[in-house]
Amino acid sequence: MSVPKNYRDSADDGVLTGLIFPPLIACALLYSSLQQFSTPSPTLFPANWRIEAPAHLANRNGSYTPLEALILSRYNLINVSTLCGSILLFHICTSRWLEDRYLKKRVLPEGERGSVPRREGLRSWYYVLFAVVVSLSSLTAKFVLQRIESGLWLHLSLFEVLLVALFYQFALYVCLRLAHRVFTLGELGLVCFGGTALLMEFVNINKARLWPLTTPFIKTYRVPTPLLIFQMALVAGSLFSGFLLSPILVLSRHIAQRPVRRLRLKPEDKLRQRRLLALGFYGGLFVIVVGVIGMWTRWCLGKRDPWLWVIFWLLEGRKKWSRPALLVYWALLGSLSVAGWSRQLARNRKFRPWGVNGENLIVPGAVPIHTPPPPPPPDPVTGSGATPLPSPPILASGGSLATDLLDAADKHVPTLKLNARRKFFHALTVVMFVPGVAFDPAFTHMCFSAAFALFTFAEYFLDHRDNGTAILSHFYLLTGCAGSLWLETPSKLLQFTGILVLGVGDALASIVGKRVGIHRWSPTTPKTLEGSFAFALSIVASAWLLRLCGMVDPFSTQRYLVVVSIAAALEAFSDQNDNLTLPLYLWSVLVLANP
Repeated sequence: MSVPKNYRDSADDGVLTGLIFPPLIACALLYSSLQQFSTPSPTLFPANWRIEAPAHLANRNGSYTPLEALILSRYNLINVSTLCGSILLFHICTSRWLEDRYLKKRVLPEGERGSVPRREGLRSWYYVLFAVVVSLSSLTAKFVLQRIESGLWLHLSLFEVLLVALFYQFALYVCLRLAHRVFTLGELGLVCFGGTALLMEFVNINKARLWPLTTPFIKTYRVPTPLLIFQMALVAGSLFSGFLLSPILVLSRHIAQRPVRRLRLKPEDKLRQRRLLALGFYGGLFVIVVGVIGMWTRWCLGKRDPWLWVIFWLLEGRKKWSRPALLVYWALLGSLSVAGWSRQLARNRKFRPWGVNGENLIVPGAVPIHTPPPPPPPDPVTGSGATPLPSPPILASGGSLATDLLDAADKHVPTLKLNARRKFFHALTVVMFVPGVAFDPAFTHMCFSAAFALFTFAEYFLDHRDNGTAILSHFYLLTGCAGSLWLETPSKLLQFTGILVLGVGDALASIVGKRVGIHRWSPTTPKTLEGSFAFALSIVASAWLLRLCGMVDPFSTQRYLVVVSIAAALEAFSDQNDNLTLPLYLWSVLVLANP
């Protein structure tokens, strides 16, 4: 029940990405655990992961080691990925079959579909009915396969088939409605598969805690350590909080957007209502975070207080001061980057001609002028100009200090172009995250989850005039860098995959391709051979530099170069979001290639 205008404009809808990537990631995870199991002394993590031993169950139904339980769980993940892919493929085929029938009857405007109702309520009811039918059909297929003793979906129970089918379709619909024109179809399928896998881990952890005597093992796709529990509390908890409190946010934005005359309220009554809604939101958020999520985390940690656990774990690095020092390092770099970014935006607005309607005019040979941008539109309530939202106290103080430090160098800093400003954040990931992944990957794992939760909460407070591009770009960049660490493989080299792809390879490919690129891969793509060469060679050179510094183990340069070259070709021809797909693809193929 979607139309083309619900998706991001793209020459490729990414169907193959949504169908192939989930099983590819699942197979890579399974292969990694089987490879660990075949070694004389198998280990779940490299030696520099400072985290307590994983939980495991031992009862009358069998005693599995954590690695054996991980292998069985990842067989289950492969079944989950194929089930999600089958549902997505069935949705696509059904939609195209229905649309072909409707196209023969009438002509439709561009961006609309005849098989999709125009009314949102009717569309939602049709989707719910269709999702229930597909879920029951999946359950019937599993029952038949089980009766004929087929190996398909062997590691899925009937309950898991029904839960996966319902939640995956629910996630497809909700993500498409909340993130309008953000995803292609393939990116949507990949993101919803990740959410479904996280849900299954959550359900299986609760099942092991509730029935430890009858559950054979903890069925999680990563090692069941406190890192996984806190990731669910932070990532899933932030999304869960927003889902429960979304009516308050919607009502608050509705009141803010409507003029007073249409609300039949006085200006002071409108402000009072917004303050009451804000109080209700913060109160509900406190109850959910401290009450529901905090108590659940305490229960999963064996009745240990999660807040105290984090404080004491913060002092369990190489030195007691190493993890606090890493936090200070990240905060300092973040403040400097925010101040530098703000300064570049200010300089760009200062020296760019502005049109009558407020648009930027790029006129070749135009003399730079100092005309400021037009003032913001008046507020519908007070009639005064709109004022920006206040910055959080920490960012405000840090950004102010960093801005003062940059004042002296302002005259010597050039005004960067748009592409250079975008790739600035890619290069920043290398400086920020390489020390953390190299010296304390477990702590960086936790901080990535905390950063994701902070970005999620920041998304809730976006003003309706913001299009969300900046925040969503940070989501993609953070997820791309963190994915290689969140997937928890024992290879130190693979932990840097996301950082090398986005911070080094993608940034240099864009810069080199735009500056010196001449030979295009095809007439329909702006990607050049020079940019792809820069992508592959820069990643291999960076990996070798990490090896020379002792941060990664020795690896086969030839195999690594071949795999990275394949990823460079994908970067050149694919129209999907590079920050989301490239790190996952390269990580999966590197696991299977075993360089």
